[in-house]
Amino acid sequence: MQKWLFLAVAIVSEVIATSALKSSDGFSRLWPSLLVVTGYASAFYFLSLTLKFIPVAVAYAIWSGAGVALIALISWLVFGESLDTPAIIGLLLIIAGVTVLNVFSRTVSH
Repeated sequence: MQKWLFLAVAIVSEVIATSALKSSDGFSRLWPSLLVVTGYASAFYFLSLTLKFIPVAVAYAIWSGAGVALIALISWLVFGESLDTPAIIGLLLIIAGVTVLNVFSRTVSH
């Protein structure tokens, strides 16, 4: 259970940092820039803790896949960016891939 909590914190930290990256305006705004640096530092720290329990390929696939899907959702909801049909299909395929890893792969329980 702890490994999934570490991974969830890593994902949320990365999503917060990436979301703040747009607001940092090329690191010219202090508070969003500090949020970016803190968020990425936290993301990598918790990802490193996750790697004590989950193989790197699986952890990274889940971390990056969930991050991509969440960032796409945030960019649509918060920043008003559009997602066309191919983008939505691609995101659904990423989510399907992460689901297959978690449900069917014996590597995850290693």
